Amino acid sequence: MATDQAPGREGPLTGVRVVELAGIGPGPFAAMLLGDLGADVVRVDRPGGAGLGIDPAADPTHRNKRSVVVDLKSPDGPARVLGLAARADILVEGYRPGVAERLGVGPEACHARNPRLVYGRMTGWGQDGPLAPRAGHDIAYIAVTGALGMIGDPDQPPAAPANLLGDYAGGSLYLVVGVLAALHHARATGTGQVVDAAIVDGTAHLSTMIHGMLAAGAWQDRRGANLLDGGCPFYSTYETADGHHMAVGALEPRFYAEFMTLLGIPDRAPARDDTARWSELREAIAARFRTRTRDEWTAVFEDSDACVAPVLSLREAPHHPHLAARGTFTDHGGITQPAPAPRFSATPTAVRTGPSRPGADTGAVARDWGIPELGAPPAATPSTAPPPTATTPPPAAPRKNPQ
Repeated sequence: MATDQAPGREGPLTGVRVVELAGIGPGPFAAMLLGDLGADVVRVDRPGGAGLGIDPAADPTHRNKRSVVVDLKSPDGPARVLGLAARADILVEGYRPGVAERLGVGPEACHARNPRLVYGRMTGWGQDGPLAPRAGHDIAYIAVTGALGMIGDPDQPPAAPANLLGDYAGGSLYLVVGVLAALHHARATGTGQVVDAAIVDGTAHLSTMIHGMLAAGAWQDRRGANLLDGGCPFYSTYETADGHHMAVGALEPRFYAEFMTLLGIPDRAPARDDTARWSELREAIAARFRTRTRDEWTAVFEDSDACVAPVLSLREAPHHPHLAARGTFTDHGGITQPAPAPRFSATPTAVRTGPSRPGADTGAVARDWGIPELGAPPAATPSTAPPPTATTPPPAAPRKNPQ
């Protein structure tokens, strides 16, 4: 069980200060990862909040952070954020290109206050290019990179891999790598910079090995016909007698031989390298898996090098014996969630605090960061609009800025 500790006091990023301008998806996840690694992350929430309707108290991507609420459209809103930026090492934002500048908290304004600041920009399309000003979501970003087209049954439409491949692998992780590399440069030279982390760039980069295989003639540019895309019968998933599934990754010859022996059809092993017989081999493997339940097959393969594992649900995964032994998942505040990763021998990480509630930490941040004005009441926004009448409709709600 993790313990509640003050942010930024354990982990390899202890002492690093991060400002996160609130958004949804990959930006918050990247800031969470920085917080998991020990940074003191201050999330700048907007009045009324932003997100997908999830209670902030139940959202683990808000863990290991503190929150202040700032209305960037109020007269003194930008100055409050710039005050934070002046004392920060890293700032993370996920607005459409140009929005941060219009709000008065773009890179130029921030670097005028703090030349050493690393300014991380998280978007789907990037800061330039024909689609840069357009809205989008994970599925569109991975579609144009060729990644989505590799996933799924060749006789079915491409399968959406939740939003893990684009938002988090191609987006958040590349942003974190980028801002940490830029932080190293800033500490060596005293000069900050802007990190343009586009999901399309990161997702394309993830497919580097596949492009190499394609160039070498070892990959067909179509779904379900290759070694690693489900086309290969010994790198695929199979239904069991109880309607669950097993995952098979017996690529190397010796692992494949062990797999076929334990599966009970060693006589079919020679068909491994004959791609013309792959469909026949798949049918034989599928028929065997349908003879036992998932738990029974798990017991057959658990002490082997056959590279076979049960396909578990999100609720089942924390109870897998290996993951439980490693503490891959943790319980904090009544929420079962993935524990921080990776692991460090000298500077261990932990879930120090639960999800931050919007504005709950304003006083503490104002004190710890030396910004007393942060805790002052916001200046009133002068109104030039006429008072509403029976024939004057109320103003429309502001649009959220998509990625």
